[in-house]
Amino acid sequence: MFEGSVGVIGGGAWGLALAATCARAGTPVSIHSRRALSGALPRGVTQARDLAETASARLIVFAVPSTVAREVARTLGDHVDGRHYVVHGVRGLAGDVELTTISEILREETPVRRLGALGGPALPDDLAAGRPSVMVCGSMYPEVNEALRQAFVTEKAASTGAPIVSKHGKSPSLRLYATDDLRGLEWASALVGCLAIGVGYAQAIGLGAGLVAALISRGVQEAGRLASAAGGEERTLLGLAGYGDLLASVEQRERPEVALGAKLARGLSLGDALREVNLRVEAVELMPRVLAWAERQGVSVPIFQTLANGVLTSRKSDEMIRELMTHPMEDRG
Repeated sequence: MFEGSVGVIGGGAWGLALAATCARAGTPVSIHSRRALSGALPRGVTQARDLAETASARLIVFAVPSTVAREVARTLGDHVDGRHYVVHGVRGLAGDVELTTISEILREETPVRRLGALGGPALPDDLAAGRPSVMVCGSMYPEVNEALRQAFVTEKAASTGAPIVSKHGKSPSLRLYATDDLRGLEWASALVGCLAIGVGYAQAIGLGAGLVAALISRGVQEAGRLASAAGGEERTLLGLAGYGDLLASVEQRERPEVALGAKLARGLSLGDALREVNLRVEAVELMPRVLAWAERQGVSVPIFQTLANGVLTSRKSDEMIRELMTHPMEDRG
């Protein structure tokens, strides 16, 4: 059973939101960032001087961009050991040829083996404000998922059947569902980020609800095939980590990926759209790499192909719609 404090690595919006959620649940939490933190820290969150201080916590939440994940993990490896749990919340995959999950990087660069990930339809702003949210935690180690539930949500795991209340006696603002399919969850989080750009784009150009639904359902099927080819479970994409996350994006207009898609639909270049969003969108760099990886694996992904070679390159919307509507149909509906 998990007891102790939580250390968060990464001072971006996501890291701060996760730290705030822990603090709200009554868990002692500190945060370390390589860059200066802007503004006041969330209530109950302290700032760690360095990674060594962060590693004094048994549960570490890793929330840095995928582009620096290996560098930060290598440095973290000098301060952690087998007693630690390390869980990441990164919506990305590393590598150009072989796409590597963040948990694989942590396994390669640190002695920690009890690893996990967080995913699902929660937004940083909702978590930071304490609005009711739902997420998915994934690990091959049940004690890691249990530690996350206790650190982020409750004194007692939901599996006990006891009423779920926070450490302060209040109803929890976060509900965590657990899976042992860590790889599937990591791929789902990354791929849904790509598809959410398509949702924002489709809504902004005025596609009807039926076509948006087709984009979501077909996109999730493609994502499921990709996750399966990568060694995850296709069914993971049918739950909160996949369908749930992408369905939520329909109403999450402030979500960075959705906002980016909407700006691209207005005719902005990718560079201008990213500057207006003013947040890192992992999916932009990931999509062409996913497309190349899928081709090498022999996985058919016409939705991802249109997103990578159409939406991100500012092709005319009518050309992309025609391409999608005339693509050879598959047996599965």
